[in-house]
Amino acid sequence: MYTQTWTKYLPVIRILLKRAVTEDQTFQLNTSDFQKAATVRKTGHKFTIGFSNGKTENSIGLPDIAKNLSSVLLFDPAAKELLKQNEYTISFDAKCQLILRKVAVLSPQAAITGLESVAE
Repeated sequence: MYTQTWTKYLPVIRILLKRAVTEDQTFQLNTSDFQKAATVRKTGHKFTIGFSNGKTENSIGLPDIAKNLSSVLLFDPAAKELLKQNEYTISFDAKCQLILRKVAVLSPQAAITGLESVAE
């Protein structure tokens, strides 16, 4: 249902994924694109998808709009490679803003050091 819409934005999303490595990225999408794709004229879609090792982390219970975005990203070789290199969360809010964040991952040594300091 939303696959064509997400495919239209895919080149921009790839660029935002690259930029999100250094800082959070926000992109204002065209509201009418999503209203046209919806079977019911409903605005206010909201979701957050987590990606880790090139896979969707929380796909159960996501709305179709989120599942379609995940599919478009994972079927695109360049986007999938970016999603394998880093962990990301991608959020979509009621104002049709797409927010891409790189999730900070602790190295095994940093995680051990953090646990040792908590234990003391």
